[in-house]
Amino acid sequence: MKISVIGTGYVGLVTGTCLSEIGYQVICLDIDEEKITRLKEGIIPIYEPQLKELVIKNQEAGRLSFTTSYAEAINDSAVVFIAVGTPAREDGHADLSYVFQAAESIAQEMKDYKVIVDKSTVPVGTGEKVKSIIQKHYSGSFDVVSCPEFLREGSAIEDFMKPDRIVVGAQSTKAVDIMFDIFKPIETEKISTNLASAELIKYASNAFLATKISFINEISNICDLVGANVGEVAYGMGLDQRIGSSFLRAGVGYGGSCFPKDVSALKQMAGHNGYDFKLLKAVIEVNNDQRAVVIKKAKEALKSLKGKNIGILGLAFKDNTDDVRESAAIDIINLLQKEKAQITAYDPIATKNAEKLISGIEFSDSAYAACHDKDLVIIATEWPDFKELDWEKIKDKMRNPCVVDGRNLLDQNKMREIGFQYLSIGR
Repeated sequence: MKISVIGTGYVGLVTGTCLSEIGYQVICLDIDEEKITRLKEGIIPIYEPQLKELVIKNQEAGRLSFTTSYAEAINDSAVVFIAVGTPAREDGHADLSYVFQAAESIAQEMKDYKVIVDKSTVPVGTGEKVKSIIQKHYSGSFDVVSCPEFLREGSAIEDFMKPDRIVVGAQSTKAVDIMFDIFKPIETEKISTNLASAELIKYASNAFLATKISFINEISNICDLVGANVGEVAYGMGLDQRIGSSFLRAGVGYGGSCFPKDVSALKQMAGHNGYDFKLLKAVIEVNNDQRAVVIKKAKEALKSLKGKNIGILGLAFKDNTDDVRESAAIDIINLLQKEKAQITAYDPIATKNAEKLISGIEFSDSAYAACHDKDLVIIATEWPDFKELDWEKIKDKMRNPCVVDGRNLLDQNKMREIGFQYLSIGR
């Protein structure tokens, strides 16, 4: 079976590569000629563990190819995945222009039955709109399917190959059978729903996880006031199987390309349909406020941040990725700049992307250099490498040995034994 994937961003490239790894003939399309040229040369536009190796492996095996031509991509393809971006608009709604453009371009090349799969994260009703767009240009039979992605940056390959579930929203049993057949090599629970339910499952899942994060951050702020340890509280909560331990880690809040966008889009979608989603409003507010908790702790330690030299460890929104979209670290840097602090930042792989978003700070090529001669260091991303640093060496090189651990990454007792003034979240 030949499969096409429209879009070579994070979701599209991972989807196309993993489908080729399963054994399908996959052709990935993007209108960015430079990106396609680089992909043909094995140059990957994003950082994701194992991805580069799998792209090159399947290119060499002849199962994976790249093009800018819709005619080439659609010809002979039985299934076409739409995996283009759906960025948030200023009003919080998802921008679906790329999805609709892809649908129109696909329709103009269609000559026989195909399954058109929305893999992008899209609001309820998008599948119906894609269907109507295709019908304007193609009079034959086809099906539109929603098959939401559940990929975590940093572990996307494993998430695709060993998912918790595969969701297929469709209006015909033929389309469901084709999709289930595609994913037959992947052992997991596969469920079929109508289009609207599948589209909503993705948003509801991310919104619920974001809610857990904001909830535990609220608990962490209470812990600071009453002398409790949020790590112990979260552990005790997580032992309850109805709650579970995942996403109960206090810190500086969620970020990245999915949670902020999807939570906002679901809130807007609800409002557009006449429902005031009060809970999600609070989730967003708590997450935004959590960045300021780090600044408050830094002020408690130094009294004033004006003119102080501060090191930032981590720029990516989470470890194991170079993605800085909606990164708490970037927000913290912006807040520090308003306080007139002098900032030096380090990240193992995300510096290049961060340089496009922030100016007026120094970027360091090592964690040790970022901490050298600093009045305070803030851990903003939970890179495991930061746990392995020689913190005694760092203490000796700092002007003032103070750490604000925004990710609760380090052992607070050991840090204080070394001689640090150590502040964390809810501990």
